[in-house]
Amino acid sequence: MLRTYVRARLSAGVRLAALRTRHLSATIHSMSRTVLIVDDHPSFRASARAMLESEGFAVVGEAEDGASALRAVEAIAPDIVVLDIQLPDMTGFDVCAELARRYGAPPDIILVSSRDVSDYGELVSSSCACGFVAKGELSGDLVAALLP
Repeated sequence: MLRTYVRARLSAGVRLAALRTRHLSATIHSMSRTVLIVDDHPSFRASARAMLESEGFAVVGEAEDGASALRAVEAIAPDIVVLDIQLPDMTGFDVCAELARRYGAPPDIILVSSRDVSDYGELVSSSCACGFVAKGELSGDLVAALLP
């Protein structure tokens, strides 16, 4: 039943092609996974924090732009980064590329945006992110389903 639910919820998020062949476990691994939320809107960060924490994730930090996101990843080493694509100083794609350059195996990254995934073309699939979720659809179950 859980696998059916996860598959149904994946329609709200976009799983990247490289991960489509992975087997989804019947166990959601959100418990004790640490999260950094990166978004320039304090209201989104607050609502994402409340939702993710209520669903078992440990939100260990927030950042409002790309530069502070890079510093936060270095300082707190989160398991997951929920990363807005449109930031004031750089794009989420730039942050992804820099994290991949610095770490080789960066934290698991979930891209979020208020825009539709089709607005970004190949940029989403060519990034090192695990997937994409529209901000209005963000949930702990969907984040967990997109993780490797």
